[in-house]
Amino acid sequence: MTASTPAASTPAAPPPAVHLAQLNVATLRYPLDDPRTAPFVELLDPVNAAADAAPGFVWRLVEDGAGDATGLRPAGEDVIVNLTVWETQEALWDFTYRSGHLEVMRRRREWFERHVQAHLVLWWVPAGHVPTVDEALERLADLNAHGPSPRAFTFASSYGAAEGAQHLRTAEPVRPTV
Repeated sequence: MTASTPAASTPAAPPPAVHLAQLNVATLRYPLDDPRTAPFVELLDPVNAAADAAPGFVWRLVEDGAGDATGLRPAGEDVIVNLTVWETQEALWDFTYRSGHLEVMRRRREWFERHVQAHLVLWWVPAGHVPTVDEALERLADLNAHGPSPRAFTFASSYGAAEGAQHLRTAEPVRPTV
């Protein structure tokens, strides 16, 4: 009888590092240069600075030569977009609901129309990936067409990083356009 040695176990490959991408769109009630929108415009710089300094913040879309993305109108002339990447869902949640940003959200009806469909979408991206506006708008369209999934979800119907990492392995990699 020969002694057998335990089979060497192969360690599982670590899941890929992921970050959380976020897009929200807002339909303006009035143009950005309208006095009724002035309080919102005045809050842009301080809120963006707070986001940039927030724990877990990775990246945000800004228009070339500007401090924000309000001049970009890929979803319509009266629709502004906010596209960011965060290390974790908790980091984004904390910034959104536990910082000065919450005051802006409380006042949003002063400046923005109520959306009938989802206006916020979250999805996991490989760490280091910078999502494009087209990619983000496609995720929002996916959420509105098919409901929440690891591909496109919300805070209320979220999927964790592990589920997102699993989804990344089966999805075609998205290449940013230049």
